[in-house]
Amino acid sequence: MPRDNIILQCTECKNRNYYTDKNKKTKTERLEFKKFCKKCRAHRPHRETK
Repeated sequence: MPRDNIILQCTECKNRNYYTDKNKKTKTERLEFKKFCKKCRAHRPHRETK
């Protein structure tokens, strides 16, 4: 399958908050979204982890 499950991690507090999937064939770089972090209580960039 070309789709892979990934975990998004907060760049500030390193808390793993969100789960999503991505297409490995079209998106080879790491994803980054601006999401709400419950631990920081603010909108922070969340980056894909391994």
